Amino acid sequence: MGLPVRKNNASIPPTCPLSESMALLRGAWAPNVIWYLSAGPRRFGELRHDIPRISARVLSARLRELESRSLVTRRALDSSPPSAEYALTELGRELLPAIQALANVGEKLMAKWGGAIPAAAVRPTRRRRD
Repeated sequence: MGLPVRKNNASIPPTCPLSESMALLRGAWAPNVIWYLSAGPRRFGELRHDIPRISARVLSARLRELESRSLVTRRALDSSPPSAEYALTELGRELLPAIQALANVGEKLMAKWGGAIPAAAVRPTRRRRD
């Protein structure tokens, strides 16, 4: 029999600020899209070129999600064929120091492992049940 769970007496906000911030970055490639928009507005094709491993479908979904979270703005360009330009909002720019801090840790890890971080260091291996 386990120990009973004690009540937490710490004053807990109704929602966790960390969870709220991380929710803004949820979704594969969202931090990458924000990072590449940090230098200035980019068109869809330019972002595809910046992030070669992202598919057009995923990039389109990320841009829509980031726009719905007020992190990115979309401006339709008067061109033929029709095009749009994406830029970070003020709220999106506020996330850049956190993303930069994560990138700095990634650089240190890559230096430690001599290039790419081994998958075993990122994902714990599953134990086989015998």
